[in-house]
Amino acid sequence: MEKVLVANRGEIAVRVIRSLKEMGIPSVAIHSTADRDSLHVALADEAICIGPAKSTESYLDIDRIIAAIEVSGADAVHPGYGFLSESATFAERLEEIGVIFIGPTSETISRMGDKAEARQTMKDAGVPVIPGSDGVIDSFDEVGSVAETVGYPLVIKAVSGGGGKGMRFVHEPDQLEKAYKEAKKEAKNAFGDDRIYIEKFIEKARHIEVQVVGDGQGHAVHLYERDCSIQRNNQKLIEEAPAAILDEASRKDITERTAEAVAKLNYRGAGTVEYLYVEEEDAFYFIEMNTRIQVEHTVSEEITGVDIVRLQLEVAQGQPLELTQDDISINGFAIECRINAENPAEHFMPAPGTIETLHFGMGQGVRIDSHVYPGYMIPPHYDSMIGKVIVHAESREAAIRKMTHVLDETVIGPIHTNLDFQHYLMNHPNYRKNDVEIKFLLHNDIIGQEGE
Repeated sequence: MEKVLVANRGEIAVRVIRSLKEMGIPSVAIHSTADRDSLHVALADEAICIGPAKSTESYLDIDRIIAAIEVSGADAVHPGYGFLSESATFAERLEEIGVIFIGPTSETISRMGDKAEARQTMKDAGVPVIPGSDGVIDSFDEVGSVAETVGYPLVIKAVSGGGGKGMRFVHEPDQLEKAYKEAKKEAKNAFGDDRIYIEKFIEKARHIEVQVVGDGQGHAVHLYERDCSIQRNNQKLIEEAPAAILDEASRKDITERTAEAVAKLNYRGAGTVEYLYVEEEDAFYFIEMNTRIQVEHTVSEEITGVDIVRLQLEVAQGQPLELTQDDISINGFAIECRINAENPAEHFMPAPGTIETLHFGMGQGVRIDSHVYPGYMIPPHYDSMIGKVIVHAESREAAIRKMTHVLDETVIGPIHTNLDFQHYLMNHPNYRKNDVEIKFLLHNDIIGQEGE
């Protein structure tokens, strides 16, 4: 690997470029016209403008990115997360021209991106799955039959889904046909694929995910688990590692089973296997596998001391994993808060604009992953993330105290942000008691809940 093109923007592009610098590998940044003054452009060894602000004409345009690869002479691409990171087509195009895709093979991405196939694949590998349909639903008649077997409430999901699109919850039989048609239509519009499947809807659960890394040679390790239950509209707000709700037996069982399943798949690169965890049953149910690095990979790095991006780069070059499971242990507790340019008082409306004042709270055990600086203009064309505040401490209680102080000290202006909202969540009595689940905001009547 002689030169890596980073096919992304924002804080993840900065994160990858910094790891490349540490490894002595030259980097190439791509950017839209809206991002010409971005930090990742300034940090990279080379930068190439690939199109206008609209992401479909820049960051999502495979032909333009391949042209940038050819111009720069890059022999590898790191896709970050979002955009083309889980595009089997993009990975396949790179494979065809002999460029390393720093991630799984196109075949693996395709297999795990099809949620119905992923469900069956993980079930066959010994991972527990939610009761539901065996594969894709072909007709409404089949929907009715599966619904009778699974029972209500249930959820209709798009095979190619993500971000809550193509998903409908059904509580009564008379809602079924309308929900079925709406889910298929939304899935078609969002993904160009109207295939759906059905799962039992688990009403109260936590979102627990296991971080894994495989070398594509039959070896895989886990970096333990994260609790990502604090969500708004299916988007995570706060992430923790490890999951404080789990005892050692449950932790050992799910992390080891997950790593074994991933090894059976000959998985290459970093990935996350996501579960619903029902505390009353002490039971895990597979949701999906994300075949890329996650926004919240930071908390896993903090508790294990493992550089996940570096591992991605190493295994992409064909290196076997030198890290064994015995080398990885949990040290303390970590929390990440996502700081976004949005206005909670206005239904979390995005609030792009120029940052004039910027100061992140700091201290021992504090990490800031961000791409912004004083004078930076947050464009309206992409997600509104300003950065991620990560703290590491000896316990969950200590990490919450530390995060509260860091948020107290952080000043970002004059644009609107969710800083105060995150501070409010940190101090919510139920959050402090670890009495949370995926509908925490809704069930506690907190501003910004779904259906607002």
